Amino acid sequence: MATTAAVAAVEVFGTQPAPDQWLVIGTAALALVAVVPHALWRLSRNAITIAHEGGHGLIALVTGRRLQGIRLHSDTSGLTVSRGKPTGLGMILTAAAGYTAPPLLGLGGAWLLAAHRITLLLWVATALLIAMLLMIRNAYGALTVILTGAAFLLVSWLTEPAVQAAFAYAAVWFLLLGGVRPAFELQAKRRHGGASDSDADQLARLTHVPPAMWFFLFHAVSLCSLIGGGRWLLGL
Repeated sequence: MATTAAVAAVEVFGTQPAPDQWLVIGTAALALVAVVPHALWRLSRNAITIAHEGGHGLIALVTGRRLQGIRLHSDTSGLTVSRGKPTGLGMILTAAAGYTAPPLLGLGGAWLLAAHRITLLLWVATALLIAMLLMIRNAYGALTVILTGAAFLLVSWLTEPAVQAAFAYAAVWFLLLGGVRPAFELQAKRRHGGASDSDADQLARLTHVPPAMWFFLFHAVSLCSLIGGGRWLLGL
């Protein structure tokens, strides 16, 4: 038993060979295809919503708030409910975590891949999805998280190292590239009179800082994460 556990630990925490450069570039192109065309984005954006709401939930817990539940909807919107002081740093960080979570998760994933820890990335992602599933409060949300977690689990258990590498790089590229688009979409909605209670508007009420400054933060985080994470993935 101890030997089996030790072998498993070595596999999870050990390093794996770096993939060929063509695979890194190919997975970047694949992720771009999932992000740019509107028809595909309507489906793939569900994964970004998982990361977005998961970011709200994680920071709520870290800052001492009580996480009540998370809902994910078929229109790719979501809602995270937490209890605690309605103002203050904890609430501000929780509200700011949504749009910054996907690119920052992508940046963390790129760091792990640059360190050749592909298996560790897959298992960390699986663990985070299982933890999030415990807080999901609607059927559609549960289904999307289960399917996403199952994909990571099956790839990490049943596939060859080359497939694991391709899946991990595609997922990280997707978080980096897909993390850029939502803030621009939100700005477009607000220009047309929609999304009046967005994260940026909530942050403006909490801090008395204009929504435009929060959009600047969202864009800065996503674009810097894409540049930095892309350089790590490409080995630059």
